[in-house]
This record gives sequence, C-alpha cells and structure tokens, in this order.
Amino acid sequence: MTLSSTERTGDARERLLARLLDAFAEGLPSPEVSLREIAVRAGTSHALLRYHFGSLPGVLAAMLKAQRSRDNEALLETARQGTFDDLVVAIWRAYTRPERLSRVRGFFHVVGLAAYRPEDFREFIDSLDDLTGMLASLAERKGHGTEEALTVATVTVAAIRGLLLQEVLSPTARPEDAVAVILRMGAV
Repeated sequence: MTLSSTERTGDARERLLARLLDAFAEGLPSPEVSLREIAVRAGTSHALLRYHFGSLPGVLAAMLKAQRSRDNEALLETARQGTFDDLVVAIWRAYTRPERLSRVRGFFHVVGLAAYRPEDFREFIDSLDDLTGMLASLAERKGHGTEEALTVATVTVAAIRGLLLQEVLSPTARPEDAVAVILRMGAV
C-alpha cells in the first residue's frame, strides 16, 4: 500500500511532535527561545519545525493541544469514576504542579495570540472545550438540566483558568479558598 504525501506528512508531523513532547516533558519552550534552540533540544532542524508548525506559536499551540489531550485522557478516568467536585480538584491539581508552570504560562501566551488571530489557531481553539464537556456531563449526573449543566461547567472552567492566571501573575494568592467557592457553585 502506498501512502499519499498528505499521510506521510501527517505521520512526519506527529513524529516530530512526539520528539518535541519528549524533549520538553511536562513543560513548554519559552516564547523567548528561537525555533533553532527548540530544534537543537528536540534533535531536529528548525526548517522542519517551520515546515510542519509554521512558527514558534504554531509549535507551542501544537504541543499544548497534545499535552492537554493527554491530560484530558487521565482526567476522563476521574470523570468516569468520580464526581463533579473530584474532577474540579483533579483539574486544579494537574495544572498547579510546579513542573507544569511553563505550560500554564505558555497556555496564556498562546491564548493571547489566538485572541488576535483566531484563524491561525483554530485547531487549538477548538480543543479548549474538552474539559467543559466532561464537567457538564458530571453536572448533569449531579442533577442539573442539560443547559444549566453546560453553564455551570463553562463558568467553572473560566474560573479555573482565571485562578491559574492569578497563580502565574501573583503566586502568593490563596487560590484554595477560591477553588472551594467553585465547588460550592457546582453544588447549586
């Protein structure tokens, strides 16, 4: 069987993305580093990074999407076995681990770029509702109607992201109290 050039390109992109993820583990490269520096760390060339991802923001967005997809698989297990509250706590713990700080910073960097050029970040933007869907399902299981469950989930994700931004900007804040408020909100 002969693969089309599109299939080969897709496979090459996925292999390159896997190398990037291996090179940076739970983190992301800083937006201040060059594609050349990233390429050296991943053991590839900057030309391949540019070909497959377009730019540094393209690399960051692809890495974030892949990392978040992996995170969501783990969080889905919590959702299957746990409650709305369990998932909120699991999300918070997953993203406030110290080794993930560069990724959280990178998330807000890419979101900021996507706000100005959503057409360049469509795949990343489309992946942002995954947690909302999981939380909405658990809110329905908790007794909320479909529309209300989606609203509760949307506000919960927005609150978590807001708290994560606060953690990045002023880590001395006490977000645990705010997470407790989120949990009470989901109980309404």
